[in-house]
Amino acid sequence: MTRSAHYVGDRTFVVEDTEPVPPGPGQVRIDVAYTGICGTDLHIAHGAMDHRVRVPAVIGHEMSGRIAEVGPDVEGLRVGEPVTVMPLDWCGECPACRGGNAHICHRLTFVGIDSTGSMQRSWTVPAKIVVPLPEGLPLDHAALIEPTAVAVHDVRRSRLTAGEHAVVIGAGPVGLLIGKVAQTTGAAVTVLELDPHRRAVAAELGLPTVDPAAEDVAGYVQEWTAGAGAEVVFEVSGSAAGVRTATDLLAVRGRLVVVAIHPVPREVDLHRVFWRELELVGVRVYQHDDYVEAIRLVRDGLVPAGRLISRVVPLEDAASAFRALEAGGDVKVLVDCGGVA
Repeated sequence: MTRSAHYVGDRTFVVEDTEPVPPGPGQVRIDVAYTGICGTDLHIAHGAMDHRVRVPAVIGHEMSGRIAEVGPDVEGLRVGEPVTVMPLDWCGECPACRGGNAHICHRLTFVGIDSTGSMQRSWTVPAKIVVPLPEGLPLDHAALIEPTAVAVHDVRRSRLTAGEHAVVIGAGPVGLLIGKVAQTTGAAVTVLELDPHRRAVAAELGLPTVDPAAEDVAGYVQEWTAGAGAEVVFEVSGSAAGVRTATDLLAVRGRLVVVAIHPVPREVDLHRVFWRELELVGVRVYQHDDYVEAIRLVRDGLVPAGRLISRVVPLEDAASAFRALEAGGDVKVLVDCGGVA
């Protein structure tokens, strides 16, 4: 038997014994070490995605572990190997897949949301989504590979280069990771954040911060960029104010990268887009190369994963991890799934 945390609706999780699923052809079974909780997981816990998640559901997709069992027809993976997953299961047949964009497949299954996730000790998944990790990389740090890959993809899509200026609006976990990844390009980075605790965390990570409630942000960016404006703005706050601010801060031909998932349509200053020939760049999840780079950045300490982990709770207390994030004050909370000693 193994143990799994099941979301059963109404912000409730039940931890119970379950039968491990043996791997079939093209599958592997992973002993899960850690599962991180992200904003989407919080939305699921709040019931906002009950139309998509089949309750009761084992959720979770930010993870690390070791391969416990390899199914038939699987090559290149071995028992005991440290791994994470790129939790995207694409169809391979739609126009997006045929065009080389399987990560935004028209029929994409996001593993851990649309199908069973990693908040359990034993997890069986398609081998094609398994990503090997270097030996010696701490498995708690490795649980942050997935959100780091999000940041890598976002920065790549922005085409940010050395010497440019980037503004990150919002200092949640993804905003912080974007800021650190952006710094590795040689660009200058500033983070806008209302919450004083998040500003303090950003500052501890070496990210300059500005409180938009206390400072003239447009004036600050004008002075910072010698009157030109920022070449790139990452909108990570998910707020209407964040979108309005973003277009005001951009330089001529600047790029606005929409990272946050906005639940409702937002007003965008299209006159500003026209007047300054701005670009609006959409970003969604990641590709395999983003994972490779994310692993390198975490392994080499350029993304300080350990400093972003603020709490680790045992699988039996998975519900407390969600309550901790709701209460604020934590950056990244991990669930110790107990699959790896």
